[in-house]
Amino acid sequence: QVQLVESGGGLVQPGGSLRLSCKASGFNFNLYGMGWYRQTPTNEREMVAFISSTGSATNYGDSAKGRFTISRENAENTVDLQMNSLQPEDTAVYYCKASRYYDYWGQGTQVTVSS
Repeated sequence: QVQLVESGGGLVQPGGSLRLSCKASGFNFNLYGMGWYRQTPTNEREMVAFISSTGSATNYGDSAKGRFTISRENAENTVDLQMNSLQPEDTAVYYCKASRYYDYWGQGTQVTVSS
């Protein structure tokens, strides 16, 4: 059974940091590109960051460039998103996605940036 379980969300003040983690199971993690997406309170879903199966290539959405870093540990079946300099507009539900021939999604973790 495929599972993607996100963790690490929460409430943080503007300018703060959070580290999200996604634990994968039930498929060959090493063969999948992994991404973080977010859905805002206005229901817009956007790509935040993507990392290739080997970790050799990354791509970031405009809002994440320079502030967020995606990384993966294939031995642990995990992909992380380090988020720095968080702002209220980063408030969203953050989802982990595995991509190859099929897409698998996690259930999401809430990130709220507020003073």
